[in-house]
Amino acid sequence: MSKKSGFLSSSIGKKVIMGATGLFLISFLVIHCFLNSLIFVNDSGALFNEGAHFMATNWIIRAMEVVLMLGIILHIVQALVLTLENKKARPIGYAKVNGSANSSWYSRSMGLLGTLLLIFLIIHLAHFWVKSRFTGLPIDDNTGHDNLYIVMQETFKYAWVVAVYCLAMISLAYHLMHGFQSAFQTLGLNHKKYTPLIKSVGMWFSIIIPIIFAAMPITMHFGLIK
Repeated sequence: MSKKSGFLSSSIGKKVIMGATGLFLISFLVIHCFLNSLIFVNDSGALFNEGAHFMATNWIIRAMEVVLMLGIILHIVQALVLTLENKKARPIGYAKVNGSANSSWYSRSMGLLGTLLLIFLIIHLAHFWVKSRFTGLPIDDNTGHDNLYIVMQETFKYAWVVAVYCLAMISLAYHLMHGFQSAFQTLGLNHKKYTPLIKSVGMWFSIIIPIIFAAMPITMHFGLIK
């Protein structure tokens, strides 16, 4: 076994992969959030549909879509492996554990939060990605492009769907609160001068991005944007 493959299969190597894929997925969240927030222009989805059309037809974006899927799968697999290894290393729980003394509840619940996000991801892909890539979308009569905006309106007219998306964004917020800073720490990007800034940026990112995502189904459901 080479040194490289040996490192990647080690516990530290797996955590590095988790951190690297985590940062990659965080960068995707920024792009995805920006594109989806075009609905707030309130122009009946014209600008949003143009952005979606560009993302669907640009070959670089389509190639990155494959990389994104691989990144998500790798992130999930590594999380499962690390969780199982940690449980195997400590098959018998300590007689008394005061977890709250050293860590937040959400940092100890990353497995649960990740599972909830995985369930949401499957629902989200079924609502939009599967339709846009396989089953076809309504056509915008003005441009002749796929009208993903209409699909969003149809999807978010149901209160239970809006509730699921909002609950998922709460899970995302807590997942990011730990994962954002943890990813930098795992990759060794620690410095007494910059770490406080990373923590602060991570906290605000963990709040702002989920709020924007949650605002989309809420505003569409109540007809605040049309």
